[in-house]
Amino acid sequence: MTELLTQNILNHITLSKKELDNFCNLFNQKVVQKKHFLMREGEVCKFEGFVTKGLFRVYHIDSNGFEQVLYFAQENWWITDIDSFTNEQPSQLYIQALEDSEVLLISKKDKEFAYINIPKIEKLFRIMTQKTHIALQQRMIDNLSKTADQRYLDFIEKYPNLFQRLTNLQIAAYLGISHEFLSKIRRKIASK
Repeated sequence: MTELLTQNILNHITLSKKELDNFCNLFNQKVVQKKHFLMREGEVCKFEGFVTKGLFRVYHIDSNGFEQVLYFAQENWWITDIDSFTNEQPSQLYIQALEDSEVLLISKKDKEFAYINIPKIEKLFRIMTQKTHIALQQRMIDNLSKTADQRYLDFIEKYPNLFQRLTNLQIAAYLGISHEFLSKIRRKIASK
């Protein structure tokens, strides 16, 4: 289970075998069945997770009842509500398994323990936070400057494996458009 986590960590930083084992031992495995929730709105997020199997969506429901997908997390991706986790406040998000999934979870207490006892772990999370900020910044720029057609084509190109595992409704919620509008985009692209 921790092989994928180990590989992910070593892609970012160098740790000794002992440091790596000590850090990985702080995680607990959780199995989440398809359509079940890892976390719901109103709960305080008590974990950062690393997906070892399956697929999750992190989303918000707006005041009109529409789902807004912030991101999808597949194997080898990290998942959390960083605001709720960091500030220990009720979450505005849902984290739901879209497939039968497995995730390795670390608590805030154990993460803080790792920061103190394995100082290189702070560098790991700093690097991952920077990459996340870059991705979010690019997504914001794309949402403001690209058409829905362009965003859809970019999504297919950037996440070909993920694209195959999602419904049109889920993709539309990620792109911030209606399912009907996505269908129009797909028909227009298919006719070209």
